[in-house]
Amino acid sequence: MKTYKVWDPFLRVFHWTLASSFVANAFFIDEDVPAHEWLGYALVVLVGLRLIWGLIGPHHARFSSFAPSQTELTGQVADIALRRRRTHLGHSPLGALMIANLLLTVLAIGATGYLMTTNVFWGVEWVEEAHEALVLWAEFSVLAHIAAVLLESLRTGVNLPRSMITGCKTIPDDVKLET
Repeated sequence: MKTYKVWDPFLRVFHWTLASSFVANAFFIDEDVPAHEWLGYALVVLVGLRLIWGLIGPHHARFSSFAPSQTELTGQVADIALRRRRTHLGHSPLGALMIANLLLTVLAIGATGYLMTTNVFWGVEWVEEAHEALVLWAEFSVLAHIAAVLLESLRTGVNLPRSMITGCKTIPDDVKLET
């Protein structure tokens, strides 16, 4: 086994803060109280900071380091289908798509939530429906993300949840590493 330092402190704090704040706002904070709106704004600011960090942060945090190509995506799908034990030091190609999906979805939730507070769109049904549909999409995406992380951890032998806590990935010797 070999251990690699991969995830910087900002990225790890961002990840867990985004996850816990989204869960709190979606499931525990009533949508009619000001805290729901303010936490929604905080989530948008948090994603904004992540977008900046994706441009200036360390290598594995940068979007340029993990934007997947079609070949990389099909390669990861083939690895899964053929049960090849190969892992990526940073984000995997499918993981990169999920990151883009989640970041864009949180921004869209924030935008529709904000529109619902304006005079022009207050009470407009399609805006409220879009907001609710985006939240449902985010909830589905989060569940898919968690399932994929657990399945990839089992498939590759790399404890991905632990790596997002410690910042380090421990790769078994028999697993091919893509850097």
